[in-house]
Amino acid sequence: YIYDCAEQGRSRGIRSVMISNGYINAQPMRELISVLSAVKIDLKAFSERFYKELVVGELRPVLDTLILLKKENIWTEIVYLLIPGQNDHPDELRKLSIWIRNELGSDTPLHFTRFQPQYRLTNLPATPVRTLITARQIGLDAGLKYVYTGNVPGDPGENTTCPHCHSIIIRRIGFNVIENKLAENKCANCGTIIPGIWK
Repeated sequence: YIYDCAEQGRSRGIRSVMISNGYINAQPMRELISVLSAVKIDLKAFSERFYKELVVGELRPVLDTLILLKKENIWTEIVYLLIPGQNDHPDELRKLSIWIRNELGSDTPLHFTRFQPQYRLTNLPATPVRTLITARQIGLDAGLKYVYTGNVPGDPGENTTCPHCHSIIIRRIGFNVIENKLAENKCANCGTIIPGIWK
C-alpha cells in the first residue's frame, strides 16, 4: 500500500516521504524508491550489540539500505535517538559520523534526538541536553555539514546553518519554522547551495 499510495500521489504531483527503520531488502526498497522523493531513516545505534540486544535485529541491513538510497540519489535524512548509556558513547557517535561522511556524503543531514523514558525503557533518564550538544559537535567535527538536535525546542541545534558563512538560514523552534532565509536553494547571505528538497 505504500507503493500504491506514493504512485498515485506522484501521478498527481504530490511527493511522498517514507519514514523507516531501514530494515528492508534491496529489491522492495528499489521498487519504493521509484515513487519516493525522500526517506527518513531511524538509525537505532551504530553497534551490532545494540541491534542484537535491544532491537533484536542487525545493523548491517540498515547500513546497506542507506548506501542504496545514496546510490539511487534519494534525499535521505538520518534520525538517531540518543538513549543514555545505550547508544550515546562519543566513540560510537564519532564512528557513525565518519561512516556517514565517507559512505553517504557530508551533506547528509543527521538529527540527534532526545530520548524520553517510555515503554520498555522507563528505567532510564531522559537524554541530558549536554549529550545532544556534544553529539552534534562530534558530527560537525567529523565533517558533516548539517547536524541537528531534536526534541529540545529552542536549542540552536534545531536551526539550519550555512556551512560556508555560518549564518542561520532556517530558524526553528520545535517543528515550527520561525525564519527562512533560503533564496531558492541557496543561502541568501553568501549564495552557497544548500542541498535538499525545497519545493
